[in-house]
Amino acid sequence: MSAHQVIHIHPAAPLQPALGAPCNGCGVCCLAEPCPLGQVLSRKRSGACDALRWDEVQSVYRCGAITDAAGVLGPRWRWAAPVLQKLAGRWIAAGGGCDAHLNSDRG
Repeated sequence: MSAHQVIHIHPAAPLQPALGAPCNGCGVCCLAEPCPLGQVLSRKRSGACDALRWDEVQSVYRCGAITDAAGVLGPRWRWAAPVLQKLAGRWIAAGGGCDAHLNSDRG
């Protein structure tokens, strides 16, 4: 990732939490680059993760591997959605706190 990168964040998304604070769905980490699971699902190593989903009701970003596993996998792999959904939380370290060493400027 370059020193400066422009990512497009939904205007209603919450501000990035402090490092180590609980995830609030700001989306900064996943919009900057996919995590290892996201790299597999997106088939890319840079740019926004294709598995990232915007939750219009809660105004937060969520990992589609958890919230929309069938949609992320597509018709060919839809049969694996229950397994992905069950394991994805552990694979992305959900609940482990913000680990995005990124500085976002939403000015």
